[in-house]
Amino acid sequence: MKLITSIIKPFKLDEVREALAEVGVTGLTVTEVKGFGRQKGHTELYRGAEYVVDFLPKVKVEVVVPGNLVDAAIEAITKAAHTGKIGDGKIFVSPIEQAIRIRTGETNESAV
Repeated sequence: MKLITSIIKPFKLDEVREALAEVGVTGLTVTEVKGFGRQKGHTELYRGAEYVVDFLPKVKVEVVVPGNLVDAAIEAITKAAHTGKIGDGKIFVSPIEQAIRIRTGETNESAV
């Protein structure tokens, strides 16, 4: 099992969710986050004054998938989140040692 964490632009969330559902991912966790990478924020104008926005709004999507779905899930996220512009995001893949469904006590892949 792997944890796939992706940081994407907020307006791409629905497309990513639908793409993951199409490849068989049944659950995900979404968190609103702020951050910056190479784009380093930007300058905005508010009531005539300029100010720098260092942290840009992003969405963190986390899914735990069995080993046989990892490549399909990564491809689905990549295609759905892609705009071709700076700030499209990142995908991180981490191993999961154990998963437990609290309600039933199922463990590992049957819990996912």
